[in-house]
Amino acid sequence: MTIGLPALPRFTLRQLHYFVAVARCGQISAAATEVGLSQSAMTLAIADLEQAMGTALLDRGRQGVTLTLQGQGFLQHAESVLRMANEAARFPMHGRDLHGKLEVAATYTVLGYFLLPALARFCELYPRIELSLEEMPRKDIEARLASGQLEMGALLLSNLEAPERLETRVLERSRRQLWMAAGHDYAGRGSVSFEELAALPYILPMVDEGDRNARRYWADAGYTPRKIIQTSSMEALREMVALNLGVTILSDMVFRPWSLDGRRIHAVPMDARLPVMEVGLAWSANRTLSPCAAALEQFLGRSFANGAQAVART
Repeated sequence: MTIGLPALPRFTLRQLHYFVAVARCGQISAAATEVGLSQSAMTLAIADLEQAMGTALLDRGRQGVTLTLQGQGFLQHAESVLRMANEAARFPMHGRDLHGKLEVAATYTVLGYFLLPALARFCELYPRIELSLEEMPRKDIEARLASGQLEMGALLLSNLEAPERLETRVLERSRRQLWMAAGHDYAGRGSVSFEELAALPYILPMVDEGDRNARRYWADAGYTPRKIIQTSSMEALREMVALNLGVTILSDMVFRPWSLDGRRIHAVPMDARLPVMEVGLAWSANRTLSPCAAALEQFLGRSFANGAQAVART
């Protein structure tokens, strides 16, 4: 007796590209404009993808779309497949001959929410490069890069205090939005003002200088939070938001629509323009990159090419 293999969902790389664009933009019309497609064609492509997957990937509302739980999980796989496809097309096998040691330092959020999958693929592509990775605060990375004690850092470039001393390469530009519980009164809004936000308990993240950034754009808006709740744990922050204990403003890079306990989180744009968070690489302006560091810079630059070119929407 022959046992057949289960039928696999059939979709194209183009459909994955469209889906990732919709997830990033939060609107089918905006994503269609970004990729040069008509809105009707984009809508049909996403519907065909959902049919192929046998599940809804998006929740559709009057103000745009949000990812379902299945959509959030599928997004991570879609992004991984697209990156692997880019690597297969761009990176020949001669990289396996490159060997040496490379020390890289990264900040907490960049390491935990952005960099690790790409570094794992780099190690597979360049197995003879001995990569040493360390988590480090931004101030320490910046000082060590400038003094020549460290060759390369991965950090929030928008937080640099003396960028003129460094060479940088932007890998990702991530918009900031207001996070709230899915059942919050403002969850269905198209945008929220700082005046409205000032009346709500505000959760202040104490990681990667999130507190300094938040205080800056609050001050620029001319308002002060009514009540501040501080935390250095991203998972505690998500749980507090999901339990409707407060709201916060953070970037899409660290956004997840669910807390650890499965409670739903919603993101809404602010009506004021917030600074875009830039993630990238940095090295000393007075130092030529070693072949190993240059290979990593080229690899990550190409792997995140779409993210670096993306325009933040607020």
